[in-house]
Amino acid sequence: MENDIQLIAPCGMFCGICSSYLAHHYQVPRQRGKFPHCVGCRPRDKQCSWMKKRCELLHDHTIEYCCECPAYPCGTLEHISERYRAKYGMSFLHNLELIRDQGEDALLAELKELFACKQCGGMKSIHNGKCFACDEIHSWKD
Repeated sequence: MENDIQLIAPCGMFCGICSSYLAHHYQVPRQRGKFPHCVGCRPRDKQCSWMKKRCELLHDHTIEYCCECPAYPCGTLEHISERYRAKYGMSFLHNLELIRDQGEDALLAELKELFACKQCGGMKSIHNGKCFACDEIHSWKD
């Protein structure tokens, strides 16, 4: 992936394992309702798709990651983190605490170990477990 640190969203999501980012990165043809494309939150200056509209500090670029906020963790972040933990087995709060305590490289190393494709070394999607580099992809979710 290009600048991996740039793909860590303020909420703790790593865009490099998101199906929408992977579809864009691997130039999967867009199909209505099947393949949304995204270049990542930071590269498109969205800061965080989930949090920016709800957080003035992110909107104003006052903080880089949600864990820097005096109100961390806010209810919105807890909600999205719990949803991802229950559905996909990944906690945004864990990711943010890893960044806070050990740095971005520690998070990237952990995620690359968890999501690296054993066949080609590419990154598998958190949403469907498929490698967009070598698996046959039919839709965003399967």
